[in-house]
Amino acid sequence: MKGGGDRMEVASYETNPGLLKLALYCEGMRLSVSAMENLKEGRQLMRTRAGLGSGLELVLPHNLWTNVPVKEHFCKDSAFELDCKGDQFFIAHDQGANVPVTLAPRPDWYDAQCTTGKLMRHVGSLQGTYLGIYPTDVCEFWRKDVSENCRYCSIGLNLGSQDAEKKTLQEILEVVLRARSESHITYVDFNTGHYEDESYLDRLEPILDAVKKATGLLVGVQTPPHHDWQRYNRLMDLGVNRVSFCFELFDQQRFQTVCPGKHRFYGLDHYLKTMDYCANLGAKQRLTEPWVTNGEMIAGLEEPESTIAGIDRITSVGAIPTVCVFRPLSGTPMADLMPPKTEAMVPVFKHLFEACVRHNLPIGLAPNIHVSLVMLPEECSWFSDVPHRWFQAKNYVKHKAFSYILKRKLARFA
Repeated sequence: MKGGGDRMEVASYETNPGLLKLALYCEGMRLSVSAMENLKEGRQLMRTRAGLGSGLELVLPHNLWTNVPVKEHFCKDSAFELDCKGDQFFIAHDQGANVPVTLAPRPDWYDAQCTTGKLMRHVGSLQGTYLGIYPTDVCEFWRKDVSENCRYCSIGLNLGSQDAEKKTLQEILEVVLRARSESHITYVDFNTGHYEDESYLDRLEPILDAVKKATGLLVGVQTPPHHDWQRYNRLMDLGVNRVSFCFELFDQQRFQTVCPGKHRFYGLDHYLKTMDYCANLGAKQRLTEPWVTNGEMIAGLEEPESTIAGIDRITSVGAIPTVCVFRPLSGTPMADLMPPKTEAMVPVFKHLFEACVRHNLPIGLAPNIHVSLVMLPEECSWFSDVPHRWFQAKNYVKHKAFSYILKRKLARFA
């Protein structure tokens, strides 16, 4: 591993921002009195969507964006502390490391209102540099007499507080246009929960169509896997650029225990087969828009070896893994658990990058997309000896048509 081998040397945090980003996910961070007094210029702590963005948004060296846990129970024992001297923020480690960081800027539109009077930040929020929107009703797994919601998820606790429960198409368009104009977003991610009638794509399609036509931005969809796979052909026809499937765990038994509703209604095999179909759809069609398929997992909810096996399963079909670190969110059944150890996660994220390289997947190509909630595959190059610049050049040549389509589409609406 760059900057210190497998042993977590404190000096590595000053020279390896990838390691720092990962360690902050795993260990959280304390806030000094000075830091707390100077947070007003940054983004407030917001538990939107499933709740993973519950922490403080920061920008680390080398332009790595992150959302750092600061409220969860494990943070009080963290060796990391955010401090502030003058107008300079830095992360200090108990053993001596000091890393300068900046607060993710708070956009003016966060405090603006839609024409309906609703606060714009309650319609959509920035997660890094992209816009995330949960446009539909709460996941119905939360509405069962015996709750079947995923045990790590807090979406049912968030909607109606910091994330509005009802959002109209007009409100969504107003927020997307304002975010494009002022925050220069290039990508909007829409996600929904489960509905027994599988109407999530019915609800999303008019929104996707309107946003795409009005803005030309890249748009992505994160929903459960529909049983009618032809719906994904329709999404491609609408100009959708990303479909993502959150099966979270590759261990069948853990999947059943942690995601009881998903297990009952869909099953892990259906998640994987739907991902396969969408990845193959992108490989077979002549693209007029970029198209990628993601399989999403949570590292720390199963053995690292199982997550690594899941990464291999995802990349083997041409899909790209999205791997976040388990965060025990307040109010959830898993609130009292601990996140995984940094040392145990390094091999997982090293493998993530190298698996993407091995399969020549189109990572790191989209402009101005910095994600605060996960380690992007290209950011995991900080754990690998594979030369990142060589890979970027090689990857660009292989996916030149993909990149050309991407830039041409966005340039029309610059």
